[in-house]
Amino acid sequence: MVSDSALIDGRQSETALLVRRGVQRLLRAHGVVSVAELTLPSGRRADVVALSGDGRIDIVEIKSSVADFRADEKWPDYRQHCDRLFFAVPSEFPLTLIPDDVGLMVADWYGAEILRQAPEQRILAAATRRAVVLRFAQAAALRLHDLHDPKGRNAASITD
Repeated sequence: MVSDSALIDGRQSETALLVRRGVQRLLRAHGVVSVAELTLPSGRRADVVALSGDGRIDIVEIKSSVADFRADEKWPDYRQHCDRLFFAVPSEFPLTLIPDDVGLMVADWYGAEILRQAPEQRILAAATRRAVVLRFAQAAALRLHDLHDPKGRNAASITD
């Protein structure tokens, strides 16, 4: 199994974890920060949510196989929580399956490449944008804290 500290809970395939790492490396190289496995205000969990310096919110939906793509009917719901929506797939994925109205990345363990930019929609209601950004910030802060204090999550109080 790939060693990855960002929320591996058994639902992600080995391929999905490899693609996620490549996607997050690409985003960071472009000056965009990201959080994996972020629960959105709707309760759906996005594979990768990215936040740019100008406040743009991108969601990257990872599809590790054709079966994974065909089984997923929830991805259109992500549009109501982002300015741009991308799919990220491994190199062996048949690219013709990906809808034309979303961005497309091909990724592996080492990096990713954007094959098609996602159309920008910038139609998020202010309250939705705020909710996503707050969830992003809280998730990032909690994960950073957990790295520095792995046992702190279960510490209800400090006793002598």
